[in-house]
Amino acid sequence: MTARRLVLLRHAKAEPARGQVPDDMRPLALRGRSQAGAVGKAFSAASLVPDVALVSTALRTRQTWELLSSHLGDPGVDVRLRPELYEASVADVLALVRGLDPHVRTVLVVGHEPTMAATAAHLAAPGSDDAALAQVRVGVPTATWSLLRSDAEWAGWGRAGAHLVEVSRPGD
Repeated sequence: MTARRLVLLRHAKAEPARGQVPDDMRPLALRGRSQAGAVGKAFSAASLVPDVALVSTALRTRQTWELLSSHLGDPGVDVRLRPELYEASVADVLALVRGLDPHVRTVLVVGHEPTMAATAAHLAAPGSDDAALAQVRVGVPTATWSLLRSDAEWAGWGRAGAHLVEVSRPGD
């Protein structure tokens, strides 16, 4: 059986909040645009090309996906914009993951903190990477992803049900 991989990515660096722009419409900062491209290059190099990408509808997450995906070639990723990821709880993320087709092997969720780190911490089973687990317990910086693996079908993913393999981010 081939392990399923879940990649939880916090969006790249966004422009600071300003009163006249709603939070969900904040665009990526220049640094964030660079980060997103670097994430795409890292995903390509590590063969972390997703079958399905679940992307928050916030502008900064959509831009993160668009910029990173430009480095993946043309893999035919099934991209699903999900408004519930904008203010998602761990339970919301798990509901989306559990609803995936069992044939899907690699899923990317592009979302927000604190939910991306909290979801990784929730799923991390005994035997997960200690440094990665310590990082997700305190939260992750922008453009940081957590990689989890499990042989379980998506419908069975839950607390302590996957191995947290790594937490990584591209160099700035």
